[in-house]
Amino acid sequence: MPKRQTVFTCGQCGHRESKWLGRCPECGAWDSLVEEALPTRTGGRSRPGAHRAGRLSGDGAGGGAARAVALSDVVSSSEERYSSGIDELDRVLGGGIVPGSVVLVGGEPGIGKSTLLLQALDRVGRDRSVLLVCGEESAAQIRMRAERVCASPGAIRVLPETEVDAVLEALENERPELLVVDSVQTLYSDALSSAPGTVSQVREATGRFLRFAKETGTAVFLVGHVTKDGAIAGPRVLEHMVDTVLQFEGDRNRFFRVLRAAKNRFGSTNEIGVFEMSESGLTGVGDPSRLFLPEKAPGIGAAIHVAVEGSRCYLVEVQALVNKTELALPRRVATGFDRNRLAMIIAVLQRHAGVPLSSSDIFANIAGGIRVEEPAADLAVALAIASAERNVPLPPQTAVFGEISLTGEVRSSSQPERRFAEAAKLGFAAVVTGSGDARRIGKSVPSVTGVADIRSAVAHVLGRARRRPAVTAGESDDGGV
Repeated sequence: MPKRQTVFTCGQCGHRESKWLGRCPECGAWDSLVEEALPTRTGGRSRPGAHRAGRLSGDGAGGGAARAVALSDVVSSSEERYSSGIDELDRVLGGGIVPGSVVLVGGEPGIGKSTLLLQALDRVGRDRSVLLVCGEESAAQIRMRAERVCASPGAIRVLPETEVDAVLEALENERPELLVVDSVQTLYSDALSSAPGTVSQVREATGRFLRFAKETGTAVFLVGHVTKDGAIAGPRVLEHMVDTVLQFEGDRNRFFRVLRAAKNRFGSTNEIGVFEMSESGLTGVGDPSRLFLPEKAPGIGAAIHVAVEGSRCYLVEVQALVNKTELALPRRVATGFDRNRLAMIIAVLQRHAGVPLSSSDIFANIAGGIRVEEPAADLAVALAIASAERNVPLPPQTAVFGEISLTGEVRSSSQPERRFAEAAKLGFAAVVTGSGDARRIGKSVPSVTGVADIRSAVAHVLGRARRRPAVTAGESDDGGV
């Protein structure tokens, strides 16, 4: 009887070792190596999918060595895209679904991953063959959701199966044009002795579906679980294997979601899709500015930022709270904004604008639960903090954008013309930005004010406003108790 061969695999990065180690030498994680049995191979048996190698060689033969082809002879996949029927999803994918692509969709439980893909199956299924492999729910549970969010659920075929070989055998008979696997962590292969969801099982299942997609031209969407930190669960190599990685963001207790591409071989990673959750499923939001803006004029400690994500421009409210503290180390808390960049902006405000913040707790928040990552939001965050510290509101109907350097300079941002046009469309009377962007927009627009540095920005926006008295406990802003 042959000796059973095992390997120790890191649950964080997928690194393999022949013996157990307390710390992974690749990623440095402690106590992450798990013993797994290697698949047994019989003599002369080829790997799964090897009998289809001829399809990839380009000559249509059933075997033989692979053959190189001229790049000019390759048909571009952009000509073969087809719509998912959901405009916001098509925007993030780069224009539609690419045949033969593998897309990994991640997000917190209950965020709407399964609902979105079920709606996509419903709309694509009107013209093409679609299949849903469900490993977490039964077919009856899928039907209950489909009756609520789908217009014609009868076109969706469901396969409740978790064994990879059985799924691939069924796919050989079905040959769908669009396949959704929910989720990849529930699948397992009999060739591996480890449990479903482990590093080896997830890697094996993803590799098998990747080969199937490239050989048959089927577009595959894999639903992936996430860790408590929001990263895709499983080995890091999983994200390198697939063509596109989509991340659902947003608080599941709110009514809207943001779909963002962390990786996209067929399009830009700067695009976002905004969805609103309703009883009938996820609905795309064409004008996110009206969704994120407050219903009334921003008060003390608030500024309106003009953000750009790919081809989309929208306005969001940046909020800040500055409160004196007795702690030796004041707190710096950021929600929807990078905490390290917040610390830099606070230091620049103290050094170059003379705003005293060293003995205060500072909280910064992007209203609505959305996350803003672009440096152009620096000026809005800085002015919101200065407004909260001085207890002075920004002038009404004023929008802000600009990047702040360590020297206190307000630098230029990308696409200032689009940012101004979006602010003007929504009725904002003034825009404050860097002097370079103001010159690019042109002096013919009197409502654009350029500032050279953070000191002049604070002086221009807040210098002429009248400081309000601080609100004590038990009182309201209007003087009531």
